[in-house]
This record gives sequence, C-alpha cells and structure tokens, in this order.
Amino acid sequence: MFDKSTVKLGIAPIAWTNDDLPDLGAENSFEQCVSEMALAGFKGSEVGNKYPKDPSVLKAYLNERGIEICNQWFSTFLISKPFEETEREFRKTLEFLKEMGAKVIGVSEQSYSVQGMQDTPIFGRKHVMNEDEWKDLTEGLNRLGKIAKDEYGIQLTFHHHMGTVVQDADETRRLMRETDPEYVSLLFDTGHFAYCGEDPLSMAQEFKNRIRHVHLKDIRPEVVQQVKDERLSFLDGVRMGTFTIPGDGAIDYDPIFKVLEDAGYEGYMVVEAEQDPQKANPLKYAKQARSFIEEKTGL
Repeated sequence: MFDKSTVKLGIAPIAWTNDDLPDLGAENSFEQCVSEMALAGFKGSEVGNKYPKDPSVLKAYLNERGIEICNQWFSTFLISKPFEETEREFRKTLEFLKEMGAKVIGVSEQSYSVQGMQDTPIFGRKHVMNEDEWKDLTEGLNRLGKIAKDEYGIQLTFHHHMGTVVQDADETRRLMRETDPEYVSLLFDTGHFAYCGEDPLSMAQEFKNRIRHVHLKDIRPEVVQQVKDERLSFLDGVRMGTFTIPGDGAIDYDPIFKVLEDAGYEGYMVVEAEQDPQKANPLKYAKQARSFIEEKTGL
C-alpha cells in the first residue's frame, strides 16, 4: 500500500467545468466544484478556468474545504514562438503556483496541437516534429525546468497528450532521453497513453523513475473506436464519453498502482476524467473514483 504521508489524492475540476468545451458544466460554479471535491474526500485540486486568479482569494475558499492546489496546466510554444514569450507567461504561472504552495507544474507543448480543433480528426492529423523542432523543444524544456526548480522550487512535469507533438511511447521516450532528469519529469497520464494505443502498464514500468505527477483517467474503448472509425475530433470524443474515472473503463489499474508503489512514487495522483457533467454527475463519479482508489491503494 502507498504511504499516506508521501502520496496524496487530488481531482481535476474538468469533471465539473471543461476548459476546452466551456458549455460542458457552464451551469456549475467554482464554489460547487471545490465543495464537492471535499465532500468526495479529495485533498488536492488542479486549477480550472473558473478559479479565482488572486491567490489570497483562492486560498480562502480552499482552506475552508481542506483542499490545496497541486498542479496547473501550462501551454508552451517552444517550437513555434520565441522562447522569451513562453518564459514570460511561464514565470507568471510559477509565481501563482508558488504562492499557492504547489510543487509541480504540468507542461504541454501546444504548437500545432489538434486537441482543441473541433473539426480536425484526432487520429492521423497530429504534427510530427523535425530535428530542429526536437532540439528547440528539449532545450527549451531544460531551460524552463531549471527556472522552475532553481528559482521557484517547482518541478516541471511534461504532459504527453493526444493530438500534440508528444503523444505516443516513442515520442515520450525521446523526450525523456533528451531532457535533463533534474529539470524535466513526466506527468504520467494513463488515459492518454491508452487512447493512442500504448499500454499504460508498460509505460509506467519504463518511465517509473521519471514520473513526478500522475493523472488517473480511464477510457471506453468502444468510444475510442468510434472516434477513429468516424474520423472525429478529440473534443467530439470528450462529449461522447471517451474518458471516464479509473475503474469505470478498460484499464487494469492493479499492476499500474503496484509499479508506482514499488518505485517509491511520491506526490499527487489526480483523477482527471473529462466527461459531460449532464451525463456523468461530477459528485457521484468523484465519490466512485475515491472509493475505487482507496480499495486498490489504501489511500
């Protein structure tokens, strides 16, 4: 079983209000979101688009509910824009996260990403980097990771993601190989590996020593197949229910948890399963996920 003093459980607000599809959960308030997170038994949250931007205001809401901020998504454009543009926004986010007490920042390279394109198929249309772009990405991540760690005490974790330039095992493998382990770690997402056809267990085994943040999401294979067959977008898949909470889909979590436990994983494991809250009641699913994780991990 995991050590409760070193491994914590969080949940992402994307189950209540979706940043990429604002109509999903438009009716749900920030206050409802964080209150239901607490009711479901979670101690950490990532940052959503409805969260107050003032750390003092956000802290007051979260402290009342016994919740802390554990991570925030950050979009880099290292292969398509000047480094200084990304650095400037990166520092702003780091300042916010440091004030909130977070220990990691989740980075995704969004240059040429198709994940947010409503009319672009998620399969077969992603950008493939050339050698110069790989160099810009890995060197840029090393620079950002050094800034984060040395100046803010925050670890950069890289989020492999469907529709982006780092999606599959080979791309993740190269990124890890060509970045400095001191400054760049992996945000391991079970659902995104499964979605693109990789085995999450194999990925956990291969990258276990680089994982510093974990996203727990499950997939519904029949929906993934429909998305592929009908050449649908990532956002179409979200609306249809591609993702769900751990234990409600096809991923076998027992061996994955075992790999992380044996590797001495420390940090947050975050339920991050974007669904339509009109179809998947966020509080109900949060409670179900919490019970599943407790049963499997003891947390």
